[in-house]
Amino acid sequence: MADLKTHYLGIELKNPIIVGASNLCTDVENLKKMEAAGASAVVYKSLFEEQIQWESLQMEMDMQDYNERNAEMTSLFPGLDHAGSKEFLFELGKARKALSIPLIASINAVSEGNWVNYAREVEATGVAAIELNFYQGLSDAETDGHSLIEKQIAVLKAVKKVVSIPVSVKLSPFYTNIIRVVDKMDEAGADGFVMFNRLFQPDINIDEEKHHFPYNLSSPEDTRLALRYAGALYGEVNGSICANGGIFNGRDVIATLLAGADAVQLVSTLYKNQISHIATILNEMEDWMEKKSYADLNAFRGKLSRKHLADPFAYTRAQYIDILMKSEQIFNKYPMV
Repeated sequence: MADLKTHYLGIELKNPIIVGASNLCTDVENLKKMEAAGASAVVYKSLFEEQIQWESLQMEMDMQDYNERNAEMTSLFPGLDHAGSKEFLFELGKARKALSIPLIASINAVSEGNWVNYAREVEATGVAAIELNFYQGLSDAETDGHSLIEKQIAVLKAVKKVVSIPVSVKLSPFYTNIIRVVDKMDEAGADGFVMFNRLFQPDINIDEEKHHFPYNLSSPEDTRLALRYAGALYGEVNGSICANGGIFNGRDVIATLLAGADAVQLVSTLYKNQISHIATILNEMEDWMEKKSYADLNAFRGKLSRKHLADPFAYTRAQYIDILMKSEQIFNKYPMV
């Protein structure tokens, strides 16, 4: 039988299939199903500081609705404070106790101080690692890219100083030079890189002329972006490489491993194909490895990375130009009528 073991963030995993952060991971029964289906680790749904701030504000507004309804009453409710991160930490602790496979905590904060505070708090629950979810949707012209990167590196360094468990960073693909960003974060001590974050994208209903907010599931073609950068970064960084986005089946996992990934994160395929699909993916991987006579993942990981390819242009713009020069092949495959 093929050996699917891999190392991610310095942790030995029984296979490279990690369930990524989502609402699926907040239900203990779902977590048990993930482990039973063969997942090697789970990333718990992200702790968002902005959500806590919003809930706290909403609670304060609700409690003030009936204030000062008569001259002798200033408040209908006793003084109460929002629980902050306590509810999240309680649920995270329950999830950790429900699993025998590693549980990874994901956090997204606003201020450096709360990045550090949340990191300390989630480490105390006994999680195996922390994923810094650097989800940053810029909507102004005031913030420049350099200062944003420097702020994220400062957060990474600050968190690494206060926790003893591994720390990965989940990045968006929209940096000017993602390879440079990864290199600098690698120098700053990141134990791994999750590529890439799937950013929130609104849509517009033109019939009702208003915004609506669809579920942002990935499609199989999305895996190519992570595959490209896994192939470009393999052998160039100390941290682990985890591909995320568009990974739906065993072939997708194998492709990212051939490029150089150490592990993958799945979310959309579990919504579309059920949690039990993890077992199917693992079977597809084993079948392929046995057919190819690969005893373990190290036998082929990074085989098609930039580092190991004879063709130095496979991951560069030169390959794109070559494709354009052969564009007539597209018409041969898809003839116009």
